[in-house]
Amino acid sequence: MNAPDPVLLRRDESGIATITLNRPQARNALSTALMTALEAALADIAADASVHVVVIAGAGPGFCAGHDLRELRADPSRPAMEAVFAQCARLMQAILNLPKPVIARVHGIATAAGCQLVATCDLAVAADTARFATPGVNIGLFCSTPMVALTRAIGRKPAMEMLLTGEMIGAARARELGLVNRVVPEAELDAELSRLAGQIAAKSPLVLAIGKEAFHRQAEMDVASAYAFAAAAMTRNMMARDAAEGIDAFLNKRVPAWTGT
Repeated sequence: MNAPDPVLLRRDESGIATITLNRPQARNALSTALMTALEAALADIAADASVHVVVIAGAGPGFCAGHDLRELRADPSRPAMEAVFAQCARLMQAILNLPKPVIARVHGIATAAGCQLVATCDLAVAADTARFATPGVNIGLFCSTPMVALTRAIGRKPAMEMLLTGEMIGAARARELGLVNRVVPEAELDAELSRLAGQIAAKSPLVLAIGKEAFHRQAEMDVASAYAFAAAAMTRNMMARDAAEGIDAFLNKRVPAWTGT
């Protein structure tokens, strides 16, 4: 008997780790097994100095359809529900806390927790045919956990409209709202991902880690606290070898040689 396909795939190339949700028959719904595998992959990548950028993709016809509703209904007890949504919260925070930029590669649909995943990633590139929604309200389940990431990505009014109506929005509208960064024809999606990820992967990994942490932490602070935190982050950055190397390389018109220190 053939072994089942792994629920998550990983491919590393030129400092970029592409992790692919691999439940195409279920539109890559976030089962507990898939979330567990994704958490483990992120933990491995966090400790892997060869990886500078992460891309999250989906196999098959869509990016991610959210939580696995059949799995949720198989055990609708309170402890089971608490465990699932706590795991999802850990997963999203693992993406935020990963010291490497994470880019969502979106095609097909990204709905409910799938839309949450897109909103959580640092950047997102979408095919022009991609569609997004938080449709839980249509089936009696308000998308409260996707709301956390969505509100922070696109703001209160548009997030509330998506949450209250459950309507699909297209890729162009998602870009207008700030949910995705770039929209390209589906045939050009991989090439655009490669360009963007490669451009970022060429930077100092230490600087990327400092910058990502500072970005997310200051965003939750008042202005005075944010400036104090950012000043400390820049001071720490200036003490790094890569800062000296980068500035000297710029002044001497040469390509910097990053060491990640």
